[in-house]
Amino acid sequence: MPELSLRPLDLSDIDDFMVWAADDKVSHFCTWDTYTSKEAGIDYIENTVIPHPWYRAICLDNKAMGSISVSANNGGNRCRGELGYVLASQYWEKGIATKAVKMVASIIFKEWPHLERLEALVDVENGG
Repeated sequence: MPELSLRPLDLSDIDDFMVWAADDKVSHFCTWDTYTSKEAGIDYIENTVIPHPWYRAICLDNKAMGSISVSANNGGNRCRGELGYVLASQYWEKGIATKAVKMVASIIFKEWPHLERLEALVDVENGG
């Protein structure tokens, strides 16, 4: 299997980003609607991804096939981080997301020592 890695997602990843962001099968399980233009994807990367404190591309041999992020809560819940991820549908059911989550869990507590808990919500109908 090719090497799985995490790295910052940037504008050079726009074509790979559009593979999953423009896929109705993927967006069905996400909080965002399917992207219908490359310009909208560029805007999202510039204004949401790049300024995000912890947003990474999930890569096979350095090619982005999805993304994973951790968002910190505020105030009294600052010790809790919320994990979110998305993966291009052709990579579903291969254990890639599980491996990416384990990679994040092994590093996020070192990078963000204020975290005590990492949590994620799942859709039980998402078999990907």
